[in-house]
Amino acid sequence: MAGCRSVLTACRLGVAALLLAGVGAHAQGRPNVLLVMTDDQGWGDVTSHGNPLIETPVMDGLAREGARFDRFYVSSVCAPTRASLLTGRYSLRTGTQWVTFGLETMRPEEVTLAEVFRDAGYATGLFGKWHNGSHYPSDPLGQGFDTFVGFAAGHWNNYFDAPLVAGQETLDTRGFITDVLTDSALAFIDRHRDRPFLAYVPYNAPHGPFQVPDADFDRALARGLDAKTAAVYGMVENVDANLGRLLDRLDALGLADDTIVVFLTDNGPNGERANGHMRGWKASVHEGGSRVPLFVRWPGHVAPGTVMGGLAAHIDLLPTLADLAGVALPPGLALDGVSLASTLRGSAAAPTGRTLFTHHSRGAELEPYPGAVRTDRWRLVREDDGWELFDMVSDPSEAVDVAAHHSGEVAELSAAYDAWFADVTRGLDAPRRIPVGHADAPVVALPAVESTRSG
Repeated sequence: MAGCRSVLTACRLGVAALLLAGVGAHAQGRPNVLLVMTDDQGWGDVTSHGNPLIETPVMDGLAREGARFDRFYVSSVCAPTRASLLTGRYSLRTGTQWVTFGLETMRPEEVTLAEVFRDAGYATGLFGKWHNGSHYPSDPLGQGFDTFVGFAAGHWNNYFDAPLVAGQETLDTRGFITDVLTDSALAFIDRHRDRPFLAYVPYNAPHGPFQVPDADFDRALARGLDAKTAAVYGMVENVDANLGRLLDRLDALGLADDTIVVFLTDNGPNGERANGHMRGWKASVHEGGSRVPLFVRWPGHVAPGTVMGGLAAHIDLLPTLADLAGVALPPGLALDGVSLASTLRGSAAAPTGRTLFTHHSRGAELEPYPGAVRTDRWRLVREDDGWELFDMVSDPSEAVDVAAHHSGEVAELSAAYDAWFADVTRGLDAPRRIPVGHADAPVVALPAVESTRSG
């Protein structure tokens, strides 16, 4: 009986500690931030966007319990979206041009979301895919994250028992990579439950290779899907379950009401599948390549069932999250995005009259196109030879090019795009160099993919 009493006492003390930890975070008056992003999951890869062949109850629950953005835009491929999310600036302005050969590297002097929150006293952790520079000080540790578990590259070849990085050390893991990354994020939340934290969880699923636990694959395949789609949907559903684990831990620690939860994806879908009847997929500057889900939940601050109208983009996340959390931005920080905090709180209407730009680099050559301009009504697109114009109000699937009938709009929007491109690419053609001999990173790996040959 004495042993049983000891166990019960320990349990009671543990529960009390968890409750007090939640009170401690709340007492500081600043919310935690849990920012979750998936890789190559499209707008149509959630049940609540009208797809009956996928099951995403946790993602759908976030949309019901908070705000769902109706027109939210990112870049058309991975690394540029990540740079814009982290800095509030268009990716070309940060030095991030492409997804490999070092062109994914963000300039180390860029001020990131992690640095802003770290300097405000937050614990900062990243668990997943970085893809904005493999070498210090452009890696996560050099860009404001106190804790990093994942990989810095844009692609990983094996999702089971994957060798990852913890800080600057190799970490051997066991199990499916999405589960492993979630475990690391949960441990971070546990460690920092008594102080504000920023947990950034950029999962690499459902990016290829299309590897998924058998149970997730078999469940999706039973719906009559082809093998590739079943693998992708199984990977998304596995992420959904792991997102549920994160939310459950916030509940268990008494932190749910004190945590802003953000869910989004990094570009359009990595294949031709349900995408809301939009034109284009990943790597396209049409609507389907850059319009993605964004759900934001913060109980007591963002009303359940809110549908955010107007245009919003990845460049808005840094100023919005800082504003919501009451975290000051550095004086003079030049941003392309705007804060949508007042709109999320319901005290202001969604902004109108915005103009958003999309550029898709096709490699090392710094060419101005493919590119696109998005306004409340129009999408102007140039992929190769000439501009096409689409009325997104009457023709959201971009079926009819109306450029010949609206020459004034074409001239105005194309001039705006050209001026924007010239502005954001100033100095972008500088070579990307790998720092060697940095005091905070004495060991440097030189990847073959970043090598160049002259002569």
